[in-house]
Amino acid sequence: MVMLFLTVALVHIVALMSPGPDFFFVSQTAVSRSRKEAMMGVLGITMGVMVWAAVALLGLNLILAKMAWLHNIIMVGGGLYLCWMGYQMLRGALKKEQKAPEEPKVELATGGRSFLKGLLTNLANPKAIIYFGSVFSLFVGDDVGAGARWGIFLLIVVETFAWFTVVASLFAMPAMRRGYQRMAKWIDGFAGALFAGFGIHLIISR
Repeated sequence: MVMLFLTVALVHIVALMSPGPDFFFVSQTAVSRSRKEAMMGVLGITMGVMVWAAVALLGLNLILAKMAWLHNIIMVGGGLYLCWMGYQMLRGALKKEQKAPEEPKVELATGGRSFLKGLLTNLANPKAIIYFGSVFSLFVGDDVGAGARWGIFLLIVVETFAWFTVVASLFAMPAMRRGYQRMAKWIDGFAGALFAGFGIHLIISR
């Protein structure tokens, strides 16, 4: 049982460390706004992971796999949301180009909206259910009891929250924020292009 938990923990941390929409959302929010805003986004992302992990544990990913039309709707919807996020960031980068250097204001979520954007950024990536479904089908067989399943669920949630807390804390450091102020329009433009790329990839790969 210990080996099962260690294996799942290792697989999940490797997946978390692979840059994706969640990573770029947290890092960009932390460096451009504040650690507090980024942590609200982290909470939203963690909530999204809870949803996908629960869906996979309940076996609903198998239902989605058989309902191609529903899977396509979810993929296109998620892709469109990520494209919209990319558009917002690119528009913010263009606005910075038109402003004086002493006005480094960033067009991102404020207050509790960061939580919602973090949640939607995670839920907008339906490939998460493929990931969780494959992890659970590989490591969580019929011989794994309900207690162990809940333990794995909690492990994934805690690991996700801990990793993105580290990311938020790192990118909110003064040195990182000063660097952002010097290259704000380029960083926002790069992040916007990445989000749009993620969205387009979801739409065409469904």
